[in-house]
Amino acid sequence: MRQKSQTRQTGAAKVIKDIRRGTRKQYSAEKKIRIVLDGLRGEETIAELCRREGIWLRAGPCCS
Repeated sequence: MRQKSQTRQTGAAKVIKDIRRGTRKQYSAEKKIRIVLDGLRGEETIAELCRREGIWLRAGPCCS
């Protein structure tokens, strides 16, 4: 019985992963360069830049 629940979790995890892959934003090379240059310019924080662009920012010690 234990083995069946692990199989279901693996199948569910695969479905979730496939959905996330299909719904990820895809940025053009030009947009990526613009975002990086905006970040290097330093006129706004990285967190503000990510919010503006709709980028998921993983919280860490360098992010404020």
